Order: sequence, then C-alpha cells, then structure tokens
Amino acid sequence: MTSLKQDYDALILGAGAAGLMCAVEAGRRGRRVAVLELAERPGKKILISGGGRCNFTNIHCTPENFISSNPHFAKSALARYTPADFIALVEKHHIPYHEKTLGQLFCDRSAQDILGLLEKECAAAGVHLFTRTTVKEVLRSDQFVARADNKEFRAPVLVVATGGLSIPKMGATDFGYRLARQFGLRVCETRPGLVPLTFNEDDHRAYADLAGLSTDVIAACNGQRFREKMLITHRGLSGPAILQISSYWKKGQPILVDLAPEGEVTASLRRPVCPRTFAALRAALQIFLPNRLANRWADIHPPTGWTNAALAEWEGQLHEWAVFPEGTEGYSKAEVTAGGVDTDELSAKTMESRKVPGLFFIGEVVDVTGHLGGFNFQWAWASGACAGRVL
Repeated sequence: MTSLKQDYDALILGAGAAGLMCAVEAGRRGRRVAVLELAERPGKKILISGGGRCNFTNIHCTPENFISSNPHFAKSALARYTPADFIALVEKHHIPYHEKTLGQLFCDRSAQDILGLLEKECAAAGVHLFTRTTVKEVLRSDQFVARADNKEFRAPVLVVATGGLSIPKMGATDFGYRLARQFGLRVCETRPGLVPLTFNEDDHRAYADLAGLSTDVIAACNGQRFREKMLITHRGLSGPAILQISSYWKKGQPILVDLAPEGEVTASLRRPVCPRTFAALRAALQIFLPNRLANRWADIHPPTGWTNAALAEWEGQLHEWAVFPEGTEGYSKAEVTAGGVDTDELSAKTMESRKVPGLFFIGEVVDVTGHLGGFNFQWAWASGACAGRVL
C-alpha cells in the first residue's frame, strides 16, 4: 500500500498536556502543525487527573518544587510561562475553578473543561490532530519523517511529548526514551514517582489490617520533608505525604515518619498527678492518632521504662518512626515518571536538542519531575509553551 505523505512545519508526538500546549503556541504563530496521538482521543491522562477535576496548576510554583539531575534546568521555562499565564487562559474560557490546600487549583466541574480549552485553542490555531496514529519509526534526512501505518508525516521540526511510563493502561510507553537514544541523547534512569510504597513483610503483618486509616504526618527522606496526610493501605503506605517523599526514596533507605508533628505525647505522663501506665500512654497517643493506629503502634513500640529518660526515648521514636519499604506499587500506580531525557542534552530556553537541530523534548519525558499538587501540569504547560514559541 502506498503511504499517504503529508508535509508540515512541525510534528508533535503525543497529545497530552505538553504536546497540546506546544501545538497551540506554534499554531498561533502560523506554523502548520500535526499532533500524532496513539490513543483514540487526546488528553486521556488530563481527564483522570485530580480525581477527574484536574489539578491544573499551583499558584506557589517555584523551581524548588521539581526534581532533576540539574535543579536549575526548569527555571527558565517556569519563568517564561507561569501559573498566572495558564490561569488567564482558564479565565478566558470562563472555566470555574477553586483553590484547595497549598495553592492547588482545580476545576469546579470536570477535567474535561481543561481538555476542551486545549482542543478549542488547537482548532483556533489550525492544528491538525491525528488520533489512533501509531508511529512505527522516525527517520531524519533533510527533515524528520514519522511513519505510521499507511501515513507518512514530514517536517523540519519534531517535538517529542510522549510522556513517561506511568499508568501503562492509559497507553504509556517508552517510545520517547527510545527516540532520544536513537538520536544519541542520554536518558537518566527512570523510576516511578509520586507512587504508593509497599510494606516489608514485618510491617505488612503489623499494620495492613489498619487499611483505610489516615493521619497527619511529616515524612522525611534524603533531606526532604513533607507535612501532609499519610494513608495506610492493604499493601503499604500512601496519601500525599508518602507520594511526595516517594520521588526522593531509593530502595534500602528508611523513610522517617513523624506521627505527631509539633506534638509532645508524653507531656501529660510527666505530670506528678498522672499515672505512668501503658493505659495512660495509649490514651495520650490517641489524642494525636486514630485510636486503632495509636493502640497498635504503642503495642509494637512499648517504652523501655517509665523514667523521664525512657519516655523521652519513646517520644523520639514516635517522631522518627523508621519505615523500611519493600518497594513501590510501580508504574501502574505512579502519577509520574522520575528520570528521563537528560536535561544536559537540551536547551533550557527552548527544549531543543543540543546535538540534533529541530528535535525537541517536552513534558514528562524530560528529567524534570514535579511535586504533587499541580506542579507537573505547570511543567507541561511551561515546557510546551517554550518549545512552541520557537518552532
């Protein structure tokens, strides 16, 4: 069968948040843009994000909210396209939204509002969107050629916005990393990010039946700490505090959990009139933790005695509970992929490859991973916009 050849100014692989934003910006500048998407519709991960409400940005976004081998790389893009820029776009489309905790912005109605915004902007910019299009190979001679079934797309510019490995049931693949390697770019080791952690055998036996309980904690690892909710699951630990710290955790390391942030559980027991008994200790701990978790933790970690020194030692354990996870729940439950195309290979201003002119990488495929709370969307918008403005 003869391939249908189509020529464009720019090809964008992937119709996720970064790819669509890049297409909008390039299309506005009069570029003929084709977006090639594997799935049957664009923006599938946008639709499931934020519990279906899409946590589309965070008003407190700073470069410190991102993990990368080069912590300075994201600064330029984040400064060039800010949360205020995306909020202006949301307000232009009259999309109602609200702030939840810690600067997180969500749609009042549905994530479909954000996808609809991007689709309308693409249509207005004359972007050509091709869904159910599986790119089999990419070649480069005088320009880039993307071959997909019986179609052949050609352009002097190729933007890779294929995302990471997280949530494979949504169509995630390693295609972007393979393309990077094909063109000689280094790829930093990938791993699941913002992912629940699994118990080791002993902790599973001790705590798994408490699944569903949550409490406010500080989770710390490798010099990072997050104060948010921790959730006990049938398999391990989850909740915002654990998802946040998971992006910094490496196998074999402990996560230190403060079960009573800013609290002093044993203060009441040190009063002269208070009996120093196990029942009194449990009752004091129940003020800070759900009763079942308080009782279980006290049972497993009884104090070595009732002196002030012994109580202080026990208090210290409570504020630095060392949890040694067995592992993570993997890419199937990870919100993002940490690692990716090495930022040393790319221009921080444009996302273009330093080695291959006309080749760009944006969004999650790059070694820039945001914290939980709208930061990964902001990186998608910012990196996509910076690339789109120079195509």
